[in-house]
Amino acid sequence: MDLTNRVAVFTGGKRIGAVVAIEMARRGADIALCYNRSKAEADATAETIEALGRRVFVKQANLANAGDCEAFVNESAETLGRLDVLVNMASIYMSTPFDQLTVEQFDDNVNVDMRAAFICSRAAVAHLRRSGGGHIINFSDWLSRSGRPRYTGYLPYYVAKTAVIGLTEALALELAPDKILVNAIAPGPILAPPDTKDEELSTVEKATPLGGWGGEMAIAEAVLALLSCGFVTGETIRVDGGRHIR
Repeated sequence: MDLTNRVAVFTGGKRIGAVVAIEMARRGADIALCYNRSKAEADATAETIEALGRRVFVKQANLANAGDCEAFVNESAETLGRLDVLVNMASIYMSTPFDQLTVEQFDDNVNVDMRAAFICSRAAVAHLRRSGGGHIINFSDWLSRSGRPRYTGYLPYYVAKTAVIGLTEALALELAPDKILVNAIAPGPILAPPDTKDEELSTVEKATPLGGWGGEMAIAEAVLALLSCGFVTGETIRVDGGRHIR
């Protein structure tokens, strides 16, 4: 896929987000990244993108803050000259027992995992229209896509990621006349947290029909596949190695 001189804006620049951004840069895209506290990781991703000969814009932003969301998207488009793709990847994934869960924690989770995707998308629309259309790709979760919360301790995460599916469908309908395609990816076992124990790794591998963990490139491939298709919108695609069918 040739993305030469296209501009992709990412809410996130480490781990999976870093790999997706770099793969798009390899195909010619200029990239904007934001971070909250992970400056070193975002800077490292930016260096890799620059080494590929592409332009990159990096900005600190607290995506729980509407003003930060809007400023990041608008400054990205202004600095890089246009906007063609928005990838809403920012997420809070933290286990909290229900009896210890506070309203503030619930709000923080929903604000970053879902509300920020709406605000960034709203800010991006004017720029996408000027580009003649484009793509918004949101991130849900395989459990939300499958309608099964399954794990306790992740109530606000599950609620937010389920709401992302509704947001994706509604935005797709609203923005179809502008040729702005809105889809979502629902990752399954892609990249284990750094503190995952061997027993947990093995349990997930055995429960996944395709075996093992998908790795960051599985998500990059899914993003690129959505970008290559001009007649898919309003979809949430599981990338889970068949985890949902077992």
